[in-house]
Order: sequence, then structure tokens, then C-alpha cells
Amino acid sequence: DESVYGTNHTEVAVDVHNLGVVLLALGELDGAKAAFERALKIDEAAFGPNHPKVAIRVNGLGGALLALGDQDGAKAAFERALKIDEAAFGPNHHKVAIRVNNLGEVLRNLGDMENAKAAFERALKIDEVNFGFDHPDVAIDVNNLGMVLRALGELDRARAAFERALKIDEATRGPEHPSVAIDINNLGSVLKDLGDLAGAKAAFERAIKIWEANLGPDHSQVATGVNNLGLVLQDLGDLAGAKAAFERALRIFKHILPEGHPNIKIVEDNLRALDPHRPAGTSPKSEREI
Repeated sequence: DESVYGTNHTEVAVDVHNLGVVLLALGELDGAKAAFERALKIDEAAFGPNHPKVAIRVNGLGGALLALGDQDGAKAAFERALKIDEAAFGPNHHKVAIRVNNLGEVLRNLGDMENAKAAFERALKIDEVNFGFDHPDVAIDVNNLGMVLRALGELDRARAAFERALKIDEATRGPEHPSVAIDINNLGSVLKDLGDLAGAKAAFERAIKIWEANLGPDHSQVATGVNNLGLVLQDLGDLAGAKAAFERALRIFKHILPEGHPNIKIVEDNLRALDPHRPAGTSPKSEREI
């Protein structure tokens, strides 16, 4: 398209944005960010700052910033995309639910659980009205709500949410889809919280297997699952297995994430927590999932 239209045509913006989506899925975060920024610049020049196409580019950029650990940048991007789409489509459109969901994810990462919960509940309500109760987008909303409920200590409600999301995704996407792995990983986390370590271990192992088959052995999702498996192995007393898991997760994250990314620090802390010579009292608060 560049040879046909030139470098700043809106068709080129579509191509560049789609490239960003692929790079993001592959974990090439800096390349994804650059692609979304380029697509955004083209469409802002062509359509103005408040066009729905601009919201798509801003939302993509927000996703890349989120993956890079820039929570404030991602929050600003998602808020801008939401504002554009609410003005363009009204408050109950499916696109608005997508923006609200993304904003809720950032709020959750920032620790603002009550506002994150409100965001996910709003997105869920919009999508249930638009799609019914068993749509894949409803599963995303339910999953996100479950994560906030877990953070708020509402473990039984969180487990029910993850089980609902898993049932929807297995029925609509098949049992080996990456989205199913996300549901299973989240279910494993709440099972760990509830003391069902055997169930949590089986869940994390299944999630890792699905991600490895779909995304390859060195993807960030795989590292997430491996880190979480390491925590369960630690609780089960398999310290050698936990150490191997944390080392693998750290190796993957260091390869694909920028230096200083929060996920790198989390896994480093988890490894240090295994050290029998660590200072007293440093272990429990350091052991963290991703």
C-alpha cells in the first residue's frame, strides 16, 4: 500500500495498525508501540483527533503501553479512546464496552479496585445486552470482574466468575484456545487462594501447555503461567521445581521486556524468596503472581 498510496495514507495506517496487533501478540512490544504510534499519527492528520478510527489507534497504543508496564500512559490512552467512542456511538455500544474493559484493567493494575470493579460491571452489562449471556466478549468481562473480586477477597464469587468464563470460552472457542488458557490460569490462582494446591497446579500446567502450543515456549503468557506454577510448587514443598520455574519465567521476561519492567522484579523477588539465607520476614510478601 505504501507504493500505491504513499507513506501517509489511511490505508497504510490500517496495515501498520494490523502489524502492531501482530507484534503485540508476538511479544515484540517496542515494535508494536512504534506501529500504533505511526498509525495514530496518520489517522489524526487525516480525520482529526476525535474520529472513531483514531480511537482504534489510541486503543492499540494503550494496549502496547500496558504490556510495557506504562500504566499511566495506558490509562490516558484508554480514557481518550473511551471518550471518543462514547461521543460517536453512545454509552451502551459494544465499542464502549471494549474501552471500559481496557480502562478497568489499568485501574486494577494501579490498585484502584473499586473503580476497576465498576468498569468491568459496566462492560459486562453492555455486552450481555448486546450479545446475550454466552458470548466470548461476555467471557472477557466476567474474567476481568473475577480478577477484581479475587483482589477484593471475594474468592467464591471470583471462582464462580472464572468458571463461567471458562465454560463460555471452551464452548465457543474450543478447549485449546489461548483465551481458555487465560481462564484456566485465573481459576488456578483462586484455587491456590482457597487452598486447593493440587487443583491450582493442574490448572497452571494446563494453561502453560495451551499457551506453549499456540504462542511458542518463550512468550510472555507462558512466563506468566510458569511463574504462577512456581508459586504452587513452592507451597507444595517442591523448591527445586519452583526454582526451575522462576528461572525459566525470568529468562523469558528478560528477553522480551524492557529492563526494570514490573514482571521482571516480581519473578526476581520470587526467586529471592526461595533463598534459605534471605533476611527473616522477607518471603511471604515477596511471593507474587503475575
